[in-house]
Amino acid sequence: MQNVDLRRSRYARAMRIDETRNADRGARRPLEGIRILALEQMQALPYATQLLGHLGAEIVKIEHPETGDTARFGMPWIDEPDGRRTGATFLRNNLSKRSLAIDLKIEKGRELVKRLVPRFDVVCENFTPGTTARLGLDYAALRPLHPRLVYCAVSGFGQLDDTPYEGFPAYAPIVEAMSGMYEPTRREGEKPEIVTAGALGDNAAAIFAVIGILAALRHRDATGEGQMVDIAMYDAMIALIDMVPFLASMNAPPEWATSGSQGVNDAFRAKDGYFVVTVLRPHHFERLARFLGHPEWLTDPDYDGLQAQAQKANGPIREAIEDWARDKTKIEAAQTLAAEGIAAGASHIAEDIATDPHVAKRNMLIEVDRPDADAPFQVVGNPVKLSASPEGPVRRFPMLGEHTAEVLRQELGLDTDELSDLARRGVVRLGGADASRD
Repeated sequence: MQNVDLRRSRYARAMRIDETRNADRGARRPLEGIRILALEQMQALPYATQLLGHLGAEIVKIEHPETGDTARFGMPWIDEPDGRRTGATFLRNNLSKRSLAIDLKIEKGRELVKRLVPRFDVVCENFTPGTTARLGLDYAALRPLHPRLVYCAVSGFGQLDDTPYEGFPAYAPIVEAMSGMYEPTRREGEKPEIVTAGALGDNAAAIFAVIGILAALRHRDATGEGQMVDIAMYDAMIALIDMVPFLASMNAPPEWATSGSQGVNDAFRAKDGYFVVTVLRPHHFERLARFLGHPEWLTDPDYDGLQAQAQKANGPIREAIEDWARDKTKIEAAQTLAAEGIAAGASHIAEDIATDPHVAKRNMLIEVDRPDADAPFQVVGNPVKLSASPEGPVRRFPMLGEHTAEVLRQELGLDTDELSDLARRGVVRLGGADASRD
């Protein structure tokens, strides 16, 4: 019990499952009433639908009855009460969803999905292009069933336009590499460093998918017509890493997109770690020079201009900053510089984020109790803050097929005998209280 109490004290600032924050801002979230049927896997689309769920949309997730979303096989994992292991990629991206386990390779399973489609505003999928067409669940097949349907497809390289990469499978590192993201920091003669911790290629596509879905819903409300939203992960990464092609078009070297190339833009040591300082404008450099007690830099031609300052950033400027910060924590150093109007921030590790008062105030971590351990894990919260809408409540991630019976009863009126028959035939998986009946 003591360990549990310590754990809860440490993470007391995190938002809790089934908790509503900022109720004084309103009683309704903006997407309440929007219903989304998600044929999704891994991260790009699941993160998008989780964001939509944070904003109030209802998300029903379709998974394979035996394997579920392939994200359930990620590492690390937890052991669930039903004996299955569920991996980190699934745990991060599936809060507030209901799991409907249907085998789409069986005709009866596809029939169930088609019967469900008219009851939803949005159908979305992120299978390899061509998969839903073979299953008869692509936009062309579903539109006649529901002309107002918004259909969102997320893939590596898109589907509405001819492209030499059409149909190629893709994970985040593939499109991150193709966007040019890894080259500016690659040293001559060394290989690019592939960073998978952030899955930027997935989350970039997710954000643009959310924008596309919301735009298509607005169009539907104005015209009465649905449409297909086509999101390519590669496109999303090019949009985020825009400096790479832009700088090249201006004949600027690619390293200009990295630290140490322009102005004072680098990490500096404090007594407990590093903090980052970004000074890219003349008046900011003037503030920094005067603050550090070196007004002579302002009239010295060796410090004139961004490139000159960059060259000095790992010499006299670094020495002055790190000498000043020697007895300060990285947070104290950043706060002091920020008070002077100089952009600075601590280089955080995970423990710093977990106890950061800004993160707590903005509800950016959600504490999720895990069934196999005392210590919770933490999922990122909703970064979209609204002045007239509350946040939460958030529901825990679903077990595989946990809501199959519930959804099919509510939406299609199936009774217990019909559900049991579908389960015996392998069309669906029943979870929760209904699991013993399959």
